[in-house]
Amino acid sequence: MRTAPEYLESLRERDLRLFVDGERVADPVDHPRVRPAVQAVAATYALAFHPEHRALARAQSALIDGEVNRFTHLFTEPDDLVKKIALQRILGRLTGTCFQRCVGMDGVNATFLATHGRAGKGGDGHARFVAWLSEVQRNDDMLNGAMTDPKGDRSKRPTEQPDAYLRVVERRPDGLVIRGAKVHQTGAANSHHILVMPGQALREGEEDFAIVCALPVDAPGVTMVLGRQPSDLRRGGPDAGNARFGGQECAVLFDDVFVPTERVFVDGDLEACATLVDAFSSFHRASYGGCKPGNLDVLIGAADLITREHGVRRARHVRDKLVEMTHLTETIHAIGLAASERSARHPSGVHQVDKVLANVCKHQVTRLPYEIVRLAEDLAGGAMSTIPSLADRDHPELGAQLAPVFGSDARARALRLLESMTYGAGSVPFRIECMHGAGSPEAQRIVLEREVDWDAKVARARVLAGLDDDGELSLD
Repeated sequence: MRTAPEYLESLRERDLRLFVDGERVADPVDHPRVRPAVQAVAATYALAFHPEHRALARAQSALIDGEVNRFTHLFTEPDDLVKKIALQRILGRLTGTCFQRCVGMDGVNATFLATHGRAGKGGDGHARFVAWLSEVQRNDDMLNGAMTDPKGDRSKRPTEQPDAYLRVVERRPDGLVIRGAKVHQTGAANSHHILVMPGQALREGEEDFAIVCALPVDAPGVTMVLGRQPSDLRRGGPDAGNARFGGQECAVLFDDVFVPTERVFVDGDLEACATLVDAFSSFHRASYGGCKPGNLDVLIGAADLITREHGVRRARHVRDKLVEMTHLTETIHAIGLAASERSARHPSGVHQVDKVLANVCKHQVTRLPYEIVRLAEDLAGGAMSTIPSLADRDHPELGAQLAPVFGSDARARALRLLESMTYGAGSVPFRIECMHGAGSPEAQRIVLEREVDWDAKVARARVLAGLDDDGELSLD
């Protein structure tokens, strides 16, 4: 397993083609807009050697018969899913942001079970995937799980607007060529490999879009463009809010990229793609029961800190709001744990979360963090959005006069952290990502409507209403 310093050094060995604000970046690792996100990923490596957390951050892999970082591990034991949620909460709390390895982790598990038993569908993609994943585990590589296509006009299918979807444009005896883009790619510029996956179930005639493959992030023809986030220019400066860590999303462009056969796991198998998308969505929706509560722990802590600095911590309404923030946070965490605890073993050997509870978890994430953020803003007061730069506080002429405006250093920095986490660069995990990550709210409602046994509910209601005999419970 890599240490955090070894991970940072490994990123410097890539020849990554990354653009930031229209200019190619020579050294992505040390770029001020990229570095905070790199450090958040580095935390996932550091925990594998942390005296308190190393047992949770590691797992025993049957693929290589050795210990691996949990973020490269398959969920082969019933408690692997529960440990995943526990680890995600710890990392969410330690970094206060997205640590960017969850899509890759959930993606490898979905790919493993989706390719299992599909040897007759275009070759043994499962064996090729296992060989690749074994290498990823040995190297402790960071993966960019590339799933979301631009999609364009949502009323049209991929064949009607092929440029809006990643697709196969040429098949050769030794591999294939892909073209297109993937968007909202979390941690892409901080990764070693891209795991390309379909972003939706596909229909007959859309086989060219049914592709699952892997390639290095610096493969010829791959270009990444860093996405913008609110107040991201503050990163590395006095008003960053989160002084150490940050998140990251990129658009990843594929300009006729060649993928050798040994890195192609699914090509044109519509059923395997449907299985993968379904499994991934459940894995990742349950994941939000870990990382989001961890991030929210930090927000609650910042809100608590500012009430202490304002001298109102013991006021009844303040205490009530902090309790409500905690109650909502623990509700999310509890559902994520429940979805993971109530797992079922797939024939491949990978354990899957409870689909209904996983979707309930993510659906709550589209709602509850918004209320928690509202309460944090209520407790913080207006200074959260009007306080001058901390650079002004240190100005030789202005500093003394601004001292009453800023108050203590703890107050000033807590306000900046609250600002960042509620509507600045740090708000992405709380607002937009909570709403749209792992699927927008309607996606969860569709699954719930499909998975719930409505007839069973009606049948029991009919019995208790006296309409039908009770064939389920006898008191004799």
